[in-house]
Amino acid sequence: MKWGLMRLKEKVALITGGLNGLGREAALVFAAHGARVAVCDLAPEGNEVTEAIAAEGAEAHYVSCDVSNFDAVGAMVASVLEHFGAIDILINNAGITRDATLMKMTLEQWNQVIGVNLTGVFNCTRQVAPHMVERGRGKIINTSSIVGLFGNFGQTNYAATKAGIIGMTKTWARELGPKGVTVNAVAPGFIATEMVKKMPEKVLQAMRDKTPVRRLGEPRDVANAYLFLASNEADFINGAVLSVDGGLTL
Repeated sequence: MKWGLMRLKEKVALITGGLNGLGREAALVFAAHGARVAVCDLAPEGNEVTEAIAAEGAEAHYVSCDVSNFDAVGAMVASVLEHFGAIDILINNAGITRDATLMKMTLEQWNQVIGVNLTGVFNCTRQVAPHMVERGRGKIINTSSIVGLFGNFGQTNYAATKAGIIGMTKTWARELGPKGVTVNAVAPGFIATEMVKKMPEKVLQAMRDKTPVRRLGEPRDVANAYLFLASNEADFINGAVLSVDGGLTL
């Protein structure tokens, strides 16, 4: 797909959790808008996504990295900077779930989700922000969730991370805004990722019924929100939480 308007021409975007779901869709949308795209994920190689990005006519770079490991993130960021020479946009998209009710949740389940979803966002931002501050510009976009705004049964760990991301977003917006770096968050609602689409149809229909626009979101809906916040059109937006939920939180 080729777009007439290249909203991210020559910009370098680093997208974590970019092999699947929302991250992969964002990588393809950004590539279609002229960005050079670095993808980070756990898998040893990412040929499928880099080839898909190349098919959009964009340059891609893949780095395997565990975002919960601060030193590994430092090495990943160094690799991206060596390859592209800059990072203009950071999309903190990587996330996992380990669901259980409070009374059944193990410490391991808690720590795993906190490590990737919250500490991982800190690690990536802490490693990239100095580079952006030095250049006097940058866009950081964090993936929260409506669960971070309203909680969700059986997701103590996940909800805590997504609420924490909102707190970090607003704090960093205050700290980095004066230095030319904006920080915003996107809070998706029910999105029809491959994982979600495997749920029973009765559950999917209940999700649709709860959403005022009466459908599930598509990964492209979230990717388009990332795109807007990463573009020059959003230069005066800082510290915002953009709900992409079809009106579910009304």
